[in-house]
Amino acid sequence: MNTPDSIKTESKNLLNLISKNWKDLDDSLKNKLIKIWSVLTYKWKLQILFNLPFLLWLALDKSFPKVHEFDTTILNYLNLPDWALSFIGFGQ
Repeated sequence: MNTPDSIKTESKNLLNLISKNWKDLDDSLKNKLIKIWSVLTYKWKLQILFNLPFLLWLALDKSFPKVHEFDTTILNYLNLPDWALSFIGFGQ
């Protein structure tokens, strides 16, 4: 029967076990596994790349609330007719 002293705690940690096995692999096998992993995850990387501008926009939008304060005096300087103001939502 195994006692707590006889069981190695090193093998319990999955991350240590994976890193130990990774170090024991040959360089050619490591390169092949890295290429396979990059093929599997290219869509994730591409999706993050495409969504990055929107994530930055959202972060800036949340961090600077003064952007949403619209100054209506600018509309008075433009001398827009009433029908044009009604198109953009400022009609009377």
